[in-house]
Amino acid sequence: MNRIARSGLTLAGIAVVCTAIVALTHELTAERIAENRRAHAEALLAAALGDIDYDGSLTDSRRTLTAPHGLPGEDDADIYRAELNGRPVAVLFAVTAMDGYAGPIRLLIGVRADGRLGGVRVASHDETPGLGDQIESRRSDWIFQFDGKSLADPAPTGWAIRADGGDFDQITGASVSSRAVLKAVRDTLLYFADNRNTVLGSGETLKTADDEDT
Repeated sequence: MNRIARSGLTLAGIAVVCTAIVALTHELTAERIAENRRAHAEALLAAALGDIDYDGSLTDSRRTLTAPHGLPGEDDADIYRAELNGRPVAVLFAVTAMDGYAGPIRLLIGVRADGRLGGVRVASHDETPGLGDQIESRRSDWIFQFDGKSLADPAPTGWAIRADGGDFDQITGASVSSRAVLKAVRDTLLYFADNRNTVLGSGETLKTADDEDT
C-alpha cells in the first residue's frame, strides 16, 4: 500500500508540474499568438484593398452589420474602413456568396471611395479542388479581373460571365463558382452605391461586435 501511495503521489506531483508548465507556456506565448493572428488578419484584409494607400489598423475599424442588411449573405456582415490622414479612402466588406457550387463562399471585397473596386479575395470556401478553388488568388489570377471595376465599368449588361453574355471570364468547369463570386461582388457594389455616406461617414447605423454582446 505504501508503494502504491508513493506512486500515486509521484504521478500527482508530475501532473501538477506539467500543468504548471503548460499554464506558464500559455501565458508566455498568448500575446505572441494574438499578435500573429492579428498580423495575419491585417495582411488578408490589406490584400483585398489592392494598391490603396491607408494608415492605421484595419482590424481596429471593424463594424458589424446585423442581418438582414442588404449585403450578400444571410449572416452578419463585417465592414472595415480604410483611412488616410483621417479621411476614409475605402471600405472593405466581409460578405458571403450563398450560391457557391459546394456551399457558401466567404469574400473580402474592397471598394474605393469613388466606387471602384480595390480588390477581391476569397477568405474561405468549400469549392471543388482543381476546379472551383481557382477562385483563390494563390490558385489562379482569375480573381484579379475585378480590380478597378465599378458599376459603370463594365456597363450593367456586362456584369455577367462570358458564357452568359457578359464581360467577365469564368473558370473552366466551374461556372457556378464564377457566377456566385461575380454576383456577390456586384451586389456589394450596389450596396455601397446606396449606402455610401453611411459606410464612409459617421456610421451611426453600424454596430460593433461589442455592441452586439451588450
